Formats: sequence, C-alpha cells, structure tokens
Amino acid sequence: MLTVLIILGIVLIGAIGVWSRARQTSLSGWSVGKRDLPRWTTWFLQAGESLTTFSFLGLAGIAFGGGMSALFAVGYLTIACVLQYFILPRQRQLGANRGYLTMADFFQDRFGSRTLGKTVALVGAVFLIPYLQLQITGLGLIVQLATGSSDASGYSMIVASVLVVVFVIWAGLRGLARVAIFKDFIMVAALVIVLAGVIAGVGAVPDVVAKVNAISSGYFTISRPGLDATFWVSSVIVTGLGAGFNTFPHLWPPVLAAKSGAILRRNNSWLALYQLSLFIPIFAGLAGILILKPKTTGNTVLLSVAQQTLPDPLLAVIAIGGAAAAMVPAGAIAMGISMLVSNNLLPVKNQRLRFRLNHLIVAVAVGLALAFGLAKSDIGALLLLTYGGLTQMAPAVAFANAKRVRVHGIPVVLGILAGVLSVAIITFGNIKTGGIDSGLVSLLPNLVVLAIAEGLRRVFFKGQPPVPAETQAHPASPARGTVEGAAA
Repeated sequence: MLTVLIILGIVLIGAIGVWSRARQTSLSGWSVGKRDLPRWTTWFLQAGESLTTFSFLGLAGIAFGGGMSALFAVGYLTIACVLQYFILPRQRQLGANRGYLTMADFFQDRFGSRTLGKTVALVGAVFLIPYLQLQITGLGLIVQLATGSSDASGYSMIVASVLVVVFVIWAGLRGLARVAIFKDFIMVAALVIVLAGVIAGVGAVPDVVAKVNAISSGYFTISRPGLDATFWVSSVIVTGLGAGFNTFPHLWPPVLAAKSGAILRRNNSWLALYQLSLFIPIFAGLAGILILKPKTTGNTVLLSVAQQTLPDPLLAVIAIGGAAAAMVPAGAIAMGISMLVSNNLLPVKNQRLRFRLNHLIVAVAVGLALAFGLAKSDIGALLLLTYGGLTQMAPAVAFANAKRVRVHGIPVVLGILAGVLSVAIITFGNIKTGGIDSGLVSLLPNLVVLAIAEGLRRVFFKGQPPVPAETQAHPASPARGTVEGAAA
C-alpha cells in the first residue's frame, strides 16, 4: 500500500508539470518564456536549490556522523543569498538586453569569445551530470527506505525519470515552475512531520541535545574525523562562491526569465530564511545517533529515523516530499544541460531542428543519470564534485559582471580548464588534500594560469583591447541568444 501511495504521488508531480499548459514550440519560450515571470513564480524556482535531496538525506547523514559540521550548508546558502543580491540583477539585465538563453551566452558575449562560450557549455554540461545523478539516486533511496523494497526503488526511479522528461519537454520552465510550487509546500510539510515524529518518538530538542552531548561533546563542534574545521571552512567557501556567483547553469533560466532585477533582489532578501528548515534534517541526524546503529549509512539516516517514529501514511507524505525535492532540481538540471548542448555546442542553425535536438538531449541526460543512479553513489560526494567543478567559473563571472571586461577570453579558458582538470585529478585520483575541498584547492591553479596567460597577452599584444569592440556595439541575435560575429 505504501509503495502504491508513493508511486501515485510521483505521478501526481508529473501531472502538475503538464496540466493545462500548451506545449512550448520555441527554444526561447521553452527556456526563458517572455522574460516576465512574476515575483512568486521566480521565488519558488530560485528556492529550488535550497530544498533538494541533499537537504533531505545528505544533511541528516552528515549530522549523524559529524554533528554540527552539517551546518556548512546553512552557511554557504546564506552567503550565496548575500552575493546573489548584488550579482543576479546585473546578469538578468544583461540577459534581457543581449538576448541570452544560457550561462554560456553570457560568457561568450561578455568576453567576445566563442571558444570561451563553448568551453563553459562543455564544462557546465559535464559537471551537471553528477548533480542530476544525485537527484535520481536520492529519489530511489527515499522510496527504498520508505517501503523496504529495492524493486520499488528501481521502479520509482524509472517512473520519476520518465515523468521529468515528459513535463520538461512539454512545458519547459513554466511547467517546472508549477511543480516547484507544489514541491516547496509538500517538502515543508514533510519536514514538519519529521520534526513532530522525532519529538514524539525520541525527545524534544533540549533532550536530544543533552543525550547526544553525553555521548560525545564533539558532536557540537566541527572536529569530527573527516568533517572537521578544514572541511567546514573550505566547503563553505567553495559552495558559497559557486552558488553566490551563479556558476550553476541550471539556475540561469529563472534569473533570465524574471520580470525585473528588483524581483530577484527582493527574493534574495528573504530566501535565506529557507535555511531555517535545514535545521530539521540536522536535528533528525542528531536523533539518529540515539536510536540507530553506529554503522548506519549516512544517506539512510533521515528515513530510518522516520520509520521508527511515524506511521505509514505520514511516511508516504515524507517520501512524496522527498521525491518532489528530487524531481524539480532534476528537471532544472536536465534543462540546463540540454540548453548548453543544443544552444552552444551543436552547430545547428535550423531553429526547429535545434529545438527537437534539445528535447532529445533532455531524455539522454536524464537517461544517463538514471543509469548511473541505479548503480547508487554517495550523495554528499556527488554534490561536492559538481560544486567543486562549476566553482572554477567564479573568477570569470566576477570579471564578466564588471561594467567593462578587462580580461581576454583565452586566459579565462585556460584558467577554467586548469581548475576543472585539477578537480578531476584530485577526485578520481583519490589525492589527499588534508580535508580541504578539491574545488578550493583547484582555484589556485585556475587563478595562477589565468594571471600568467593574461600577463603574457598584455606584454605581447600591448594596446589591444581584451574584448572585441563589436561585442559591445551590437546586441545579440534574439534567435541565437549569442554574438555570432565575435571570435576569441
């Protein structure tokens, strides 16, 4: 019965995405609409990054093993809101004036470099795949833990993936916005239910804190093995910079589609309040220390606590909330990947063909993530891999957001490539960094290579402006959203 309720909930989420909405027929309408999204629609789309499967499962697991180390998520998301208050309105203004459809369009236009635009598109698409996989993996874990069935987990992942592809292809950003509204309400309800269950079954906040402190006061410091101060500070810096400078391609459509920069600024004045909800999974993780076996897998902590404290009907609500928290980011990420590939990487000029290829790429991206997700991966590791890689574009965003770009596109390309290569080597080579986030370590070669390359350019091409004059004189083509005449 529980499995049936969860599957029906997942189907409902997909139905909301396609309900009463005419199918989008152009790439610009599909991705950014008429650039007139009102405040509350933009709010729920922006808030999607605060409540994801990582918030739902990953934070409880980190709190279970590392106590207060889990607060790094509250720290970086709050920092991101402050930075975005100043950065997003500028990006939205440039997007409206220049016709951007993707983050890569922004880079190509600002630096006058096709090479940079394609590099950003490739890096963005590649590093979003682990994040998309994270959402699919998290959804499967939620269903498996709620039902106790690995078969139900696999079926739900397949059903959810198909529905994500359907509503994203059908309605684009508008459909995603409707699902995002439902997701936030059901997610908040699920977290409140978790909180009530923990209080009723384990104890109130003071009781749980006192009992955990009696086991080890180290849980209320950032000194747990592998989750110490080095991890905390470096993770906050990397993820705060990445999110704050908006280096994640799937978060650009809501920004570019917003009705005004003032809306984005008002939203970021209040979005930090969403971080208060993150204390609930952290509290559940602490409660898990008292009632779960010490070797419990981190990703399973929140649902395991819920199973011991709540009846099945309420467990179904939690599972559906978790599924929504996976499907909305999954849809946004699939859109981000498909737009980068179809709009910036594929040399296709026919608009209708490009639109169809875009839909195919949505299906391929979700399919790849589903295949990797069925093999299961650590949620926290996937998040940090994506953030470490995409944060390598933060220095370039800082240069591009300025009124006048003073750095050439090729040094920026070389810096980004040095950074992402460093992230890949550290991650897949299992190189020890003393607990420092690989993304933070990799910013050093990124900046060094960029500085050397730009210094050499200024010596050997003295007097030559870094950005071709035509990129500032002619607006981007509305059809392409990029500057067709600019070259690196």
